[in-house]
Amino acid sequence: MSDSVKTFCRVCEPSCGLVAEVNNGEITALKPDKTHPVTKGFACHKGLAMLDIHRDPDRLNRPLKRTDSGLEPISWQQACEEIAARLNAIRAEHGENAIASYTGNPLAFNSTAGPAIGSFISALGCRRRFGSGTQDCTNKFATSEAVYGSSTIHPIPDIGATDFLLILGANPRISHMSFISIADPMAALRAVKKRGGRVVFVDPRETESIRGLGEHVAIRPDTDSYLLAAMIHTLFEEDLIDHEAIMHHARGIDELKDFVSAFSATVVADVVGVPADAIQQLARDFASAPRAAIYMSTGVNMGQQGSAAYWLLQMLSLISGNLDQPGGNRYGEGFYPAAKAGATRGKAPHYGDTAFGPVREIRGNLPGNLMADMILDDPDPIKAMVVISGNPLISVGQSDRLKTAFKALDFVVVVDIYPNATSEVADYILPATDMFERADINLCGLGLQSEPFVQYTPPLVPAKNERRPEWQIMGMLERALMGEPYIELTDDPLIRVRHMLQRSSIQLDELKEDEMPIRVLERRPTGEFYDRTIQTDDQMVDCFPATMADTRHRMTTLFKSLAAEPPHQLKLISRRTNYMLNSWFHNVEALKRPSQTTNPLFIHPEDAELRQIQEGQQVRVHNQYGTLQAEVAFDPQLRRGVVAMTHGWGQAGALSVAAKNPGVNANVLLPAGPGSYDPFSNQSFMTGIPVEVANI
Repeated sequence: MSDSVKTFCRVCEPSCGLVAEVNNGEITALKPDKTHPVTKGFACHKGLAMLDIHRDPDRLNRPLKRTDSGLEPISWQQACEEIAARLNAIRAEHGENAIASYTGNPLAFNSTAGPAIGSFISALGCRRRFGSGTQDCTNKFATSEAVYGSSTIHPIPDIGATDFLLILGANPRISHMSFISIADPMAALRAVKKRGGRVVFVDPRETESIRGLGEHVAIRPDTDSYLLAAMIHTLFEEDLIDHEAIMHHARGIDELKDFVSAFSATVVADVVGVPADAIQQLARDFASAPRAAIYMSTGVNMGQQGSAAYWLLQMLSLISGNLDQPGGNRYGEGFYPAAKAGATRGKAPHYGDTAFGPVREIRGNLPGNLMADMILDDPDPIKAMVVISGNPLISVGQSDRLKTAFKALDFVVVVDIYPNATSEVADYILPATDMFERADINLCGLGLQSEPFVQYTPPLVPAKNERRPEWQIMGMLERALMGEPYIELTDDPLIRVRHMLQRSSIQLDELKEDEMPIRVLERRPTGEFYDRTIQTDDQMVDCFPATMADTRHRMTTLFKSLAAEPPHQLKLISRRTNYMLNSWFHNVEALKRPSQTTNPLFIHPEDAELRQIQEGQQVRVHNQYGTLQAEVAFDPQLRRGVVAMTHGWGQAGALSVAAKNPGVNANVLLPAGPGSYDPFSNQSFMTGIPVEVANI
């Protein structure tokens, strides 16, 4: 007998509602939930492709131990006891700095894993923690701490009510929108245009999202901060400021005004590649719109100036009078007041001394780009690494050096649903469940939901073979570390969520029992942000944070470097695609269309002609960091001087589909080590990278 079970996707922030058909413990079909009160039948093909991942015969199924003869299956008890013994021995011999952890992106969408991982890391005494966030979004956490006093305050664009939406570095048709949870973002953007509003995209490429919908500002890569500074300067110069907003809610406004005076539209035009009058008109249009909102994503985050850009984005929203206003940028609280959870409580960032200079943590994590250095070159080196739901050997810059570093470790443990590039150097590999094999709640959109809702999902099917959810794996390992006897844990993994839900008078047990296990919440009204949400000591927006002094200095220094670049310098950006999601969708056969079996270098035809390069030929792409060979594909939607490749390729090993189509890992062209990341936010430099392209 087949049952229809309501669940939701855990691939990205929107948590789109799904309905699974389950027959005799097997998922036979997966489709969008047309009755879902918020997502209303929308789900993208990537979320639906999770069924292919669930069924993939290449999945990890049992604990594996590397021996002289290869990987051998072992029991969970043996795995936990042996891993704990090795970790305890390394800690006893080398100290707590010798053990590090790395956590990956899928954990952001797993409400049960976080507390267990934190408890395990604490029990281990692990002081060196890394995570995938430093590859794509820690600039936002650090900047929000500085401006609003909390890493978890990120005012989202009120797309449903805005008249003017400015989008920087995002391609929602391909990859939705990060740091905002909204179903079917393209429908929301089309609605803006339909009601007479404007959608303006700032991007080095006329992306799939722009064509036929929005206006395009073709900016040079990694110069968005100067565009925003020039817009703010224009607003000050032409007195297009909401004086009441800044008088009551801002401090440091004079310092902000003085800083942006060095970046007028006339001064920055050549560097950003946008005419001065176009920049000024964009600023006027934003300020004069009845309701204007602004948003930026990874295309800006991953540059050298993501923190500066996010700071100036908040300033543009504030001084134009659009922060905490309908149709502007507002805080989407959700079922729990998460702003307080990320509050700094007035403490400035602490920079600890390391062999590589002062380094801070962002939400507990060190710069991912220092992993190899802390293994190979640190006088107190990392000796062991625990990697959970991540694949750093594919996703971090200078991957070859990081692989050398991982091979030099005394001990590596990987917890994942797949064998991957990182597990190829692991001593133990532990099989995790996928999203259909565990209970969950949509925690990831907290504070970011356009329409707040809470949804519970049970496990749709029992975990296959010997897979275990991450919370259970980490709990069993922690017991073994403490010398406690092995047991299969049966704790309630949602106990923290139960407590959080009570803040909205929701009982988890009642939610579980509902035929529609969803609660739609009222949106918090605008007008209470400064009294209720902001976490600075004086409840004022810090418009000129002292902690960002080096960020502003680097912005000035980099401007001079950019202005001095040769006229035909190529810059590499990351290109999103419908057929990949980081590295973990690389083994889905259905996504390997004929045009999606390699990772080409996309280049504007005129840039190719200048270099006597033909479409389809192999070229050498190189810079001071590395060299790779790639096939050329023409893309006239790219701005001249910009080339693009997709992140996440280079996977192979035990993955049968990926091994047939490994592609090339563009991260060999990215920097790593000291100087390769923003010291304020630990954000790695991954876009706007200078490269040269030549015939082979």
